[in-house]
Amino acid sequence: MGVRFWSTVAAVLVVAVGLFAGAVALITLLRAELTDDVRQTVKTRAEQVAAVIESGHGVPSLTVSEQNDQFVQVLDERRDVIAGSPNVKDLPALADPRRGSESTLTTPLDEDRFLVVAVTAEAPGGNRTVLVGQTLVAVDEATRIVTRLLVTGLPLLMLVVAGATWMAVGRALSPVAAIGSEVEAISAAELHRRVPLPPGRDEIARLAATMNRMLDRLERAQSAQRRFVSDASHELRSPVASIRQHVEVALAHPDRLTDRATNERLARTVLGEDLRIQRLVDDLLLLARADEDALRPRMRPVDLDDLVLDEVRRLRREAPGLRIGTVGVSAARRRVDPRGLSRVVRNLGDNAARHARTEVAFDLVELPDGRVVLGVEDDGPGVPEADRERVFERFVRLDEARSRWTAEGGDAGAAGSGLGLAIVAELVAAHGGTATVADGRLGGARFEVVLPPDPAARDRS
Repeated sequence: MGVRFWSTVAAVLVVAVGLFAGAVALITLLRAELTDDVRQTVKTRAEQVAAVIESGHGVPSLTVSEQNDQFVQVLDERRDVIAGSPNVKDLPALADPRRGSESTLTTPLDEDRFLVVAVTAEAPGGNRTVLVGQTLVAVDEATRIVTRLLVTGLPLLMLVVAGATWMAVGRALSPVAAIGSEVEAISAAELHRRVPLPPGRDEIARLAATMNRMLDRLERAQSAQRRFVSDASHELRSPVASIRQHVEVALAHPDRLTDRATNERLARTVLGEDLRIQRLVDDLLLLARADEDALRPRMRPVDLDDLVLDEVRRLRREAPGLRIGTVGVSAARRRVDPRGLSRVVRNLGDNAARHARTEVAFDLVELPDGRVVLGVEDDGPGVPEADRERVFERFVRLDEARSRWTAEGGDAGAAGSGLGLAIVAELVAAHGGTATVADGRLGGARFEVVLPPDPAARDRS
């Protein structure tokens, strides 16, 4: 009892109700029309007889063509029969004129229903009443035949409607069956398959197109998930292998652990790799919360220029070979999540320092419309235009060597996992802003973060 069944039932019921109402109306109108024809016939005959009487020529000959189909009677003022057609000559008045000018009754002629019309004629010797009656057998018979035809034909027509609807709906739904069988055959390992697109632009064609777009999204999500897992495994494997290597060497040569410098070097290496693992896990957890729409920035008023200058001081300390410019940094205060926006500035700074040749520049400005623009650019190779959207995706590196900058006292491996810019995009989006990349004035890439106007400031204005 699916769509096909209920569509057929609905079509049959609608057509049945319509045809039944039409049949009743047809029979009613047919009977009324035929009865009106009989009425006009008998009324005309009665008026003809009355006209002869009123002309003073007495009662004319009251003949009828069919003895059992029509009669004529002439009554005096006392309603006594003074003349009649041969078939009712000896019968009393068959209708009472006092009940109206028209009546339907059963006569002794053939026990059939007759329509009787009474017309008054003004004669010199007193008024006369002319009664003319005609049988309604033809009316009843015609109505009976039409009713019988309808009773026989309507069920057959319903069967035709049911069959036609069943076939039409089945034909219309045949692409759905093909789509269903194809979807049933699609597994997690075969997300490249697509459902067939039926011809036309009806609802089923749009459904098939929508399902194919959904399969596209699922395939992209699966590919991204696999790439995510592969890259995450790769990133975790490297520091784990490094820690294991150093520990195994230490266990194989315990006599070397007596040297303080060796112990310090081993501890520094293990700590650095452990921090790298911790950073990667924190990044993955942050992105997982973003996927679940669980990033909830804790907003409070923050001097954004302080965040930028803190990052500049860190970079100058950890990458002394780079020139860090701050000429374009101006004061700006905004309600933001300080930890989240510090992470944004840090990731952008690390990214610029990793790709810069000699110089990195920061700028911060508040626009007249209330927006705040943070820019970080370098004099490195830049980002090709074709990759400027992809660069904010996860585990995307445009430098295939995956080189990382290090400095004395610096953060070895702090960048290069391919998550930094993805985290920037998520944190900026959580603040209602946008992150883009373009060509910079220094010849390299310029990453720009635009934060929306402060709602509190808009409310005060």
